[in-house]
Amino acid sequence: MVLDILGIMDILPHRYPFLLIDRVIEFDHGKRLVAIKNVTMNEPFFQGHFPGAPIMPGVLVIEAMAQAGAILILSNIEDRHSKLAVFTGIDGAKFRRQIVPGDQLRFEIDVLRMRSRIGKMVGRTFIDGKLVCEATLTCSIVNRGAETPAAEAAEPAAEPSAEPAQ
Repeated sequence: MVLDILGIMDILPHRYPFLLIDRVIEFDHGKRLVAIKNVTMNEPFFQGHFPGAPIMPGVLVIEAMAQAGAILILSNIEDRHSKLAVFTGIDGAKFRRQIVPGDQLRFEIDVLRMRSRIGKMVGRTFIDGKLVCEATLTCSIVNRGAETPAAEAAEPAAEPSAEPAQ
């Protein structure tokens, strides 16, 4: 199965400027996905990262891999329009080269484990067949509008003090 941008937007809730996947070119439901992102100078993050030396932030490369993984996982859920795939962990992230305007990123995502609400996958990013980034990602499927797993585990916020600051 191949997905164009409209098919991707039917699965993911992300929109410009945060939708980081342009096309899905290979899809093996529940197992593997290959997606493409064309990096252009028009990306909004290049305005500040870095003027005169545009480099795609590594955190956005990881986010793009996560979005590709979310397509893979959410596509198998019947009520996916009422769900979100949210990050719960990133392990072993490695960046091997800078990503600049003109690069075409190829994301290869393989599911390592998927349970009803928790998924673990390995993501690799390639440019011209060369590995430029890799990470193991974990996510949780939550209801849209629900607290994220990290927020549910957090301690409640302290009540503000009635005493004035000195």
